[in-house]
Amino acid sequence: MNGIYTALVTPFTKKGEVDFPSLGKILEQQVRLGIRGFVVCGTTGEGSTLSLEEKEALFRFVYIFSKGKKVEVVAGTGSNDTRESMWLTQLAESIGYRKFLIVVPYYNKPSQEGMRQHFLAIANATREDDSEIILYNVPGRTGVSLAIETVIDLAVHPKIRAIKEASGDLTYLAALVKTLAVAKLPLSLLSGDDATYYSFLRGGGHGVISVSSHVCPTAMIEIERSVKRGDFETADLVQKEFSPLFNDLFIESNPGPLKWMLANLGLCENVLRLPLVPVGPVTNERLKTTTQEYRIESEEYRR
Repeated sequence: MNGIYTALVTPFTKKGEVDFPSLGKILEQQVRLGIRGFVVCGTTGEGSTLSLEEKEALFRFVYIFSKGKKVEVVAGTGSNDTRESMWLTQLAESIGYRKFLIVVPYYNKPSQEGMRQHFLAIANATREDDSEIILYNVPGRTGVSLAIETVIDLAVHPKIRAIKEASGDLTYLAALVKTLAVAKLPLSLLSGDDATYYSFLRGGGHGVISVSSHVCPTAMIEIERSVKRGDFETADLVQKEFSPLFNDLFIESNPGPLKWMLANLGLCENVLRLPLVPVGPVTNERLKTTTQEYRIESEEYRR
């Protein structure tokens, strides 16, 4: 896996129901501006507060949208319940998904062996030969982190093919790249931290599962293309120009600031599902100040 995958938001109506027309509008904006990969029902999609019926409906909606388009889709089927993750993965497989993002179990705080067995159980539960598991390491939300040795053990499995590394720790990335090379194991490395996206690519990463690509996809694509052609000066410049957006998207819990920006762009309502709420007044003013530094064009922020 490589390139930019948008970690799709789940829009809600003012009544708190999934807003499929707004989701369709976001998907159309993304494809029009060049994004070719989506993750459904992940952290940004408020997956932990979606019912199983809502997840199935979202999986189907995005999968149907992707048909006939050059778009890769990933189902967020991880949870802190191994059996539920196995069931969700098989459900998404039956719809047509072949890539699955599996988060480190949150709240339970399992040991490294517990995490290893969790991911292996889900990988072994897949039914299709071409199904792939993406490990999702996000210690800021789960309270525990995958040890590099555990990642190496898991990477031996033929269906564990990528990791989303969202710690923002570039020393972890460097150690992982080195250890994978020594072990001669192919594992796609995807950033989960937009603020270090450029540095992640320079450090041996292959792509990103991004929040920021909702609101500035053109900039994200320009960073990627510049790195590929060896134009590091341009990539660094674009990263710095959009760092205020990248940083402000996380000044309160994601996707609070994101939904504020998407509402500002006219793409969905600024509605979250409890226990998350819209950003507070201080953050609201900060986001106004930051976004005024950019112009709105084609439903995104541009310099």
